[in-house]
Amino acid sequence: MKRKLQVIYEKQYKKLLIIPFLLLLLAFVQIGVQTAVTGDFVHKGISLKGGSTVTIVETAGINIVDLQAHLGSKFPSAELSVRTLSSAGSTVGIAIDSDAQSQEELDVLTQEITSATGLSKSDLSIETIGSSLGDSFFKQTLIALVIAFLLMGIVVFIYFKSPAPSLAVILAAVSDIVVTLAIFNMTGFKLSTAGIAAFLMLIGYSVDTDILLSTRVLKRKEGTVMHRVYGAMKTGLTMSATTLTVTLIALIFVQSEVVKQIMLILFIGLLVDQIMTYIQNVGILRLYLERKSR
Repeated sequence: MKRKLQVIYEKQYKKLLIIPFLLLLLAFVQIGVQTAVTGDFVHKGISLKGGSTVTIVETAGINIVDLQAHLGSKFPSAELSVRTLSSAGSTVGIAIDSDAQSQEELDVLTQEITSATGLSKSDLSIETIGSSLGDSFFKQTLIALVIAFLLMGIVVFIYFKSPAPSLAVILAAVSDIVVTLAIFNMTGFKLSTAGIAAFLMLIGYSVDTDILLSTRVLKRKEGTVMHRVYGAMKTGLTMSATTLTVTLIALIFVQSEVVKQIMLILFIGLLVDQIMTYIQNVGILRLYLERKSR
């Protein structure tokens, strides 16, 4: 079986290119549908689109499931979620995230919270984030991503002195981000500022493996092309496996929602990166070398 897979990988690399490009196409379809239905290409959290967070420190006797059900029945059309705040494995508070921003909306919300929990308004801590602040941060982050890709493309082009390998590295990184974003949308999670940081980290991981592969294949001359590909794959898969292990452990044991979102995005992105690096990028590099040799 291993030998058969190896033969397919080495001989049918042109057909295998269908896999990453099909994933990329489906990702664009998902993002397009998401945009058409919701108006945004990603589910934005409170920190990006604006809203409020009501924090309860005194959690004794409060059932988070009952509180979520009560608030959901009172505000059926509102975007609202109840989550626990943990430290060192123990619950230290409860946070109610909602899209309420005006003082009138917040007064009604806090009244229902105090009614359901038996607490007074002084027991609640309220933090409000304006929509303009979230939109500004989101736009600036998108601009930073575009600039990062442009600068990355220039550096890679200077290093390899050829547009094909440079475009292959950039395409792999873009594909990794787009497909990860589409899968993240399907999980139902809402993207926060921490999630954007995870996507920025993902660019680094993706470029790391692609530069390693391209350097081994194009700069080194010993052995065959596939021998150099397997050498790069051995190193790259070892690095990715260690990171995947860490992110999986964090997903299972860490209670913080912020850390969970970062780890989830990295876990999805690293799995996608294996396809984009060792199928897409390898296929493009082999096509480039064949054309160059002719």
